[in-house]
Amino acid sequence: MPLPAPLSPLIVDDLVRMALKEDLGRAGDITAQATIPANREARAVFRAREPGVVAGTAFIEAAFRLVGFGTMTMIHKTDGSRIEKGDIIAEVNGTGRTILSGERVALNFLGRLSGIATETARYVAEVQHTRASIVCTRKTTPGLRAIEKYAVRCGGGMNHRFGLDDAILIKDNHIAVAGGVKPALEAARAHAGHLVKIEIEVDDLDQLEAVLATGLADVVMLDNMPPAMLAEGVRRVAGQIKVEASGGVRLDTVRAIAESGVDMISVGALTHSVKVLDIGLDIDM
Repeated sequence: MPLPAPLSPLIVDDLVRMALKEDLGRAGDITAQATIPANREARAVFRAREPGVVAGTAFIEAAFRLVGFGTMTMIHKTDGSRIEKGDIIAEVNGTGRTILSGERVALNFLGRLSGIATETARYVAEVQHTRASIVCTRKTTPGLRAIEKYAVRCGGGMNHRFGLDDAILIKDNHIAVAGGVKPALEAARAHAGHLVKIEIEVDDLDQLEAVLATGLADVVMLDNMPPAMLAEGVRRVAGQIKVEASGGVRLDTVRAIAESGVDMISVGALTHSVKVLDIGLDIDM
């Protein structure tokens, strides 16, 4: 699978500046200032402490560049690369103060994004024999959605909508307030521009039939259905629109869900409760 386009430097720099301001506060790194001579040079390596998939290397370069001048960063494992325990992901050369002051910010971004990429790759591996794509959700860390969705792409997944403004997704509460499936879809289609897709969530096969009868949806989300019901839903859709499975998807259930024939499986766990990949920074004088 092709690697995702690199993250925009504007996004990376803005987030790193925010994180550095939070960490360095008003006085800077008083520990590094107190213990390390200003011009003492050092070399450090980012080393994997467990296997996984890398994402977020741009944050290494940005963290040290924005902390101090004169650092040089070399990336050994590009985003999307699989790594083993002990692999060197990147190295940085510069003053010891700069390296130690930027270390935690770089590791926080790199570890979290690599954790997302690694977990995504596990889900992708479970469904690779099927037609299903693994997609993320809006259950992301506030302010970090763009980069967390980027990490999903690094792991071989695909992105669902980025926000409330780039696609129409009619969920159960919309249907309840609108007065039913048909009026909700009719109102959405009347409102949507020619480039805006419409997806609707259904809880049972009767609702699915109501959706298909309108001919107004582009995608139907089958929510919290067991694999047998998903397969029946796919049969009834018969290729008329795309089918997404959603709701409580886990690594031990995703294979059976994919084998039902759905086109996409949305997994909130990729971003809302992922484990950080264990990566350390080691000083190599």
